Amino acid sequence: MEKVAVMGVGQTSFEREKDDTFEEMVFEAVQAALSDAGGKIGDIDNVLTVSNDFWDGRTISSMSVMYAAGAWDKDVSTVEGDGIFGAIYGAMRTLAGSFDTTLVVAHAKGSMGRMNLITNGMFDPIYQRPLGIDATMAAALQARCYMERTGATEEDFASVSVKNHRNGCRNPHVHLGMELSIEDVLRSRKISDPLKLYDCSPISDGAAAVVLANERGAKRFAQKPAWIRGMGHCSDSYTLGYRDLANTRALQAASRKAYGMAGIADPLKELDVVELYDAYSYMELLWYEGLGLAAEGRGAELMMSGATCMGGDLPVNPSGGVLSAHPVLVAGLARLAEAVLQVRGDAGERQVAGAKTALAHGINGACGQAHGVIVIGT
Repeated sequence: MEKVAVMGVGQTSFEREKDDTFEEMVFEAVQAALSDAGGKIGDIDNVLTVSNDFWDGRTISSMSVMYAAGAWDKDVSTVEGDGIFGAIYGAMRTLAGSFDTTLVVAHAKGSMGRMNLITNGMFDPIYQRPLGIDATMAAALQARCYMERTGATEEDFASVSVKNHRNGCRNPHVHLGMELSIEDVLRSRKISDPLKLYDCSPISDGAAAVVLANERGAKRFAQKPAWIRGMGHCSDSYTLGYRDLANTRALQAASRKAYGMAGIADPLKELDVVELYDAYSYMELLWYEGLGLAAEGRGAELMMSGATCMGGDLPVNPSGGVLSAHPVLVAGLARLAEAVLQVRGDAGERQVAGAKTALAHGINGACGQAHGVIVIGT
């Protein structure tokens, strides 16, 4: 089967409220990705944008950024979901044989909307939406389910926040890199029991872009390729009540597909770095289990062992993760960009020594309804 590589990555800074317009953020990310790839917009055969009408506050939101993405006179497509799914779709468009190169770009301006009102719209309109439930309330339900099933504690969740915010101090792109203690997290303002302020990611503004190419298209660029070794995606039931929120079956299915393509039998030993979607602190522990890094109910043990810290056996979120910056829709694509930088050895102060194989992960929907997984290697 033909191979697809990530040839270039670009990210803006992720901030609470950027002065830039959607178009300006997209242009900046696209230019950064093309420059990183050692190419130009003429080397791109088709463009894929990632946006959402609710978050942008307009219908057909992708239309506003097409020209900024360099899509004039090119085939274009759109994804309304997290950027990792845009990257997977972009890889499939490249593998289909119609295009040798694909540009994927995602943008978000969370500062222009109200997260609780927007995310309330993703729930069942008859039974759940009138309750006022939003993404954070749903996450709190999932966190409590996980605690009751596994015995994980609020202190375990706080440890994730401490680790990832500390890692974020090394990343110039993030919104909130800072030194915290477990006590700081536990004393922070309660948002939705058991989640506190520092258990929750900040809603950020920003954009990210990646350049994808098959083996023919890769010759157009000066950058060394970071090959997609495997990828997978899977969606669980839409209605919260139809799911066991502490069961990661969709992530298990997506990761099994990606590992099978990549020839990975023991991800804890064979991966060098993981960038996963930790919109809330407890999610990292739960996703450990879904990714096969820890046995069911043992995510907290893996975290407390130090294995996923910088310098551990498998550093997770050396970039600071989504807890340090959460540009909605962009976050999964940023995870992929960070994974690519790691396997190329270009991650700067957040570089994991000797990283050759990395995993990027993103989610869609409430409580990780859908998951996308990409394994990257040189």
